[in-house]
Amino acid sequence: MPSRPYCGAGVSACILVAALTTNLLSGGQVPGTLPTPAPPPSNGPLTLEQAEAIAFKNHPQIATAQSLASVASQNVTEARAPYYPTIDGEITGSQGLYESRLGAGSLSASLLFNRFGAGLQATQLITDFGRTHNLVANSKYQEQAAHQTTQATVYDVAIGVNRAYYGVLEAQAYVQVANETVHARQTLTDQVSALFNAKLKSQVDLSFAQVNLSEAQLLLLRSQDAVKRAYADLSRAMGLDQPVAYQLAESPAPPAPPPAAETLVADAVQNRPELKQLRLQVQAAQHFEQAEADLKRPNISFIGVGGGLPYLDQNPRVAPHEYEGAAINVDIPIFNGHLFSAREQAAHYQTMAATQRVRNLQQQIERDVRTTWVSASTAYQRIPVTEELLKQAQLALDLAQGRYNLGLASIVEITQAQLALTQAQIENVSAKYEYQMAYAELQYATGALR
Repeated sequence: MPSRPYCGAGVSACILVAALTTNLLSGGQVPGTLPTPAPPPSNGPLTLEQAEAIAFKNHPQIATAQSLASVASQNVTEARAPYYPTIDGEITGSQGLYESRLGAGSLSASLLFNRFGAGLQATQLITDFGRTHNLVANSKYQEQAAHQTTQATVYDVAIGVNRAYYGVLEAQAYVQVANETVHARQTLTDQVSALFNAKLKSQVDLSFAQVNLSEAQLLLLRSQDAVKRAYADLSRAMGLDQPVAYQLAESPAPPAPPPAAETLVADAVQNRPELKQLRLQVQAAQHFEQAEADLKRPNISFIGVGGGLPYLDQNPRVAPHEYEGAAINVDIPIFNGHLFSAREQAAHYQTMAATQRVRNLQQQIERDVRTTWVSASTAYQRIPVTEELLKQAQLALDLAQGRYNLGLASIVEITQAQLALTQAQIENVSAKYEYQMAYAELQYATGALR
């Protein structure tokens, strides 16, 4: 049995290969049906905007990005915590040898005695000379970067929905072309068969007509398969757990692409959320670098304690039944094995790396905008060319059909004209939907998709 051609260049290329295939199948109708359309979320066909709305609500990538943005928001609160006092409740019961003191393991000279007490201890940072301020600024910029990551994820989901949506419409248009091709070639086969039975045409004519019909049936089979795969892609892009074959509405034709790409490049550098995210991360890294430098500065804090001793050894009495105290503590770093200087240098290199990531992404975005603009411009120019090709192919088929009916042309001429018409129809469908996809890609590249 002949092997099936490999189709790795997209739906249109696959269908074009099928149209050129000369394998012979038995006559008759092609088995298989399209998926039964499921009702859209509202009355009427599912629009592209509705598909995007479903994806924004259901897609796990967006939910993940939103959760990570919430984590970043909590990190801001965590970084602010040193601005507020820390209050701890303490309950202690102890037993000790009367009038003894600790003799090893510590410099403390606390007197040991039997007691039970409870109290509060409050600690308040007075100043760490800017470290906490820079850590809070770092966390705020990280939070803003996380929100830009969420926006970038929304853009990624939106372009995925656009590709899949137009992919379904394109595949359905190919099915329509294939059905029309099967109908036209079935009509010709019936005509030639009747003439053959009347001894007016040869077996060669009938065989050519049947081969032509089989090619059309192969085209229809592959087109139906492409529709099913396109629906699976659309359901995945919308974040649905199970494939759903919605009835889709045709989108209006997009306008012509701009005459030049430079304005689009400037818009992309300004609008792309991925670039905004990296710029915010650079600012966050700069503040973190300063916070690490602030580790070398003193840390001043206030400590206050107070409480009572409901029970203590009274024979003889060694302490009052209440206690309170307060202190100002200044912690001055002197030497720690170059730990703080190493942390500052590591943060500096992280800042340098973040700066270079911004530069690299900006170059990549500028290149993407230029290449997508070229693709969109080329796809737009294909539309009138394929329309003229289709018009001429239809005219050629009409002329070949007339010549064949008059006995002035062979069956080869009419089958070649039918094949040329099928190719022209496929090229016309491909040009239409490829431009819609290319325009969506251009909007995505410039940060204007949604």
